[in-house]
Amino acid sequence: MRRKSGTAIFLCGLLLVSAASAPQEKKKELSHSITVRAITMAVTVVDRRGRFVDNLTQKDFELYEDGERREIVFFNHDAGSPLSLTVLLDVSGSMAVLDKYNEARGALRELAASVLGPGDEIALLIFADGDVEVAAPFSADKTPFLSELDRTEPYGQTALYDAVAVSPAFANRGRNEKRAVLLITDGVENDSRLTPAAAVEAARRVEVPIYAVGYKIPRSEVLLRKLKRAADLTPAGIIGVLTRFAQATGGKAFFLDEPVALRSTLLDIRRELGHQYLVGFTSHADPDAGFKKIRVATVDKRYRVRTREGF
Repeated sequence: MRRKSGTAIFLCGLLLVSAASAPQEKKKELSHSITVRAITMAVTVVDRRGRFVDNLTQKDFELYEDGERREIVFFNHDAGSPLSLTVLLDVSGSMAVLDKYNEARGALRELAASVLGPGDEIALLIFADGDVEVAAPFSADKTPFLSELDRTEPYGQTALYDAVAVSPAFANRGRNEKRAVLLITDGVENDSRLTPAAAVEAARRVEVPIYAVGYKIPRSEVLLRKLKRAADLTPAGIIGVLTRFAQATGGKAFFLDEPVALRSTLLDIRRELGHQYLVGFTSHADPDAGFKKIRVATVDKRYRVRTREGF
């Protein structure tokens, strides 16, 4: 079934605080502007064996902006806190090949119906033919999500990069503090206006990690040519792009070929989100100064930390 789609792009802004002083004796107004931005990021910590570390407190973390130590002003770690999950689902024609869409739909049904808790809310964004449609808005009631999932069928071409660029801003509208984007795609790209680099730039402006699942990525150059691929789109290139989306935002990338593995991976993603820390600081960086690099570390250097690269 082909949908009439509406693309929704949500913009986020900075808080601009202005202060002015006017000494009477000089009768001259002096003014300056200070840009203040609250930055919050999801942080995953594991030990050397890959096990989640859940017993850390705020004082166990160090945070740096462009190499300068910053004070942590927000900290939260509650494995039971609810999640706002945005599913960004590829419904283009290539997902009909090898039963990819039906298998993805089955795994998502299990996630929504059996894995997510009553306080977790879920939304469904679908993309094809250059459009990103809000098929099901955020709701703790999983029925709208499941209904839209059942009645959607693959069609059209794939604008993957455009979809990735707009989805984190939508995801940031979730009412829960923990938020994430779950992208499921076969990685075929043939209709985007944006480049992968531009999509990464847009995605990392928003404080939402992307978990990218490349499902049954075409391994054949011949098949990719039939799908009207761009000249630089190869199996290795697809893996590289999806990995980049995840790394830049503090998420993780998975590459799977079997429905059983897909279902277990979605369960693992939900489990990881439960173990995340939320860490925040206040940035006074000039908004025109370009990309600001963030590094989060633990005092105990045995642990590995994963979070977004910057903003």
